[in-house]
Amino acid sequence: MMRKIPLLAFLLLACLFGFGIWWSSHHDLNEVPSPLINKPAPDFSLPTLQNPSQLVTKQSLLGKPYLLNVFGSWCIACAQEHPLLMTDAKQLGVALVGLNYKDDPKDAKAWLDERGDPYSLIIADTSGRTAIDFGVYAAPETFLVDAHGVIRYKRIGEITPAVLKNELEPAIAALAKEGQP
Repeated sequence: MMRKIPLLAFLLLACLFGFGIWWSSHHDLNEVPSPLINKPAPDFSLPTLQNPSQLVTKQSLLGKPYLLNVFGSWCIACAQEHPLLMTDAKQLGVALVGLNYKDDPKDAKAWLDERGDPYSLIIADTSGRTAIDFGVYAAPETFLVDAHGVIRYKRIGEITPAVLKNELEPAIAALAKEGQP
């Protein structure tokens, strides 16, 4: 019996490994349900990247829907999604607000100078505290916040053309059907 224990342990681990491979191939690992969907966005008061004496609050963004895109100059996936934001963000019909996450403002400004700035506004979260309140795992992440400050959509990972067409555009269109400007 003692000789069979290593074989049984190996078979158990092989089964667990196989299940893990099967599960990850049938589930989008970027789709982690957020407990904040259909709940008010967290309160915040953060400086803008370009003018640290100017504060932006949750209340100052109320009235129109917006996309909150969490990014950082240190983020490889952010650099991959950035060209799409540059070409397609203005066509979405909602403001694109950048949340610069755990970044040195000088590095963020240089990164944007090099790649272009698709954002209508950029707020700086150097401590990462506000991102934590939003439930951010890592950059990039994008949230659709409605005109009343309620989170309607969350994307973990980069925005791709497929995500834009199949997820973001329908979510924004749904807000328009609700009469949100």
